[in-house]
Amino acid sequence: MRSVNTSPVEQRLLLICRHAKSSWHDATLGDFDRPLNKRGQRDAPEMGRRLLRRGIRPDLIMASPAARAKATAVHYATQLGYPLARLQYNPIQYTATVPQLLGLVHTAATAVHTLLLVGHNPESTALANMLGGLAIDNIPTSGIVALEFALASWRELTAGAGTLLFFDYPKNHG
Repeated sequence: MRSVNTSPVEQRLLLICRHAKSSWHDATLGDFDRPLNKRGQRDAPEMGRRLLRRGIRPDLIMASPAARAKATAVHYATQLGYPLARLQYNPIQYTATVPQLLGLVHTAATAVHTLLLVGHNPESTALANMLGGLAIDNIPTSGIVALEFALASWRELTAGAGTLLFFDYPKNHG
């Protein structure tokens, strides 16, 4: 006998965030260890405040463990009142392909309604385009694409199922 999914369809919000601007100042650092530069340190908190003004409160923040992505996630969490101890760093996000990122989102618990991913390009842009049926050329550093879905669980997430709520980035003053 086949089991039937009895979970109710609910609105879910996926925020796909590219890490803030990183520094190339120290040539001895590997890519993984590059910190945020001054612009990144300014832009990441500002983007967190913009999310807060929109009333967004993530149930879960998943981030790449690369220094620049971790720092971005910490800035967002701080601005949003999200407990830093609950930040989830996933090594796969550093080098993930779009299918791997989709697989990671599929692992989010059903109780998670707002999921914020902090990662890297070009995969962040590709994931947003795939899930939302979009044609964004590039998510700039600190950029955020917000997609809404009607799903019983994150496991149901598929290409083209998202509705774009907003695409925001530091130089977007509108």
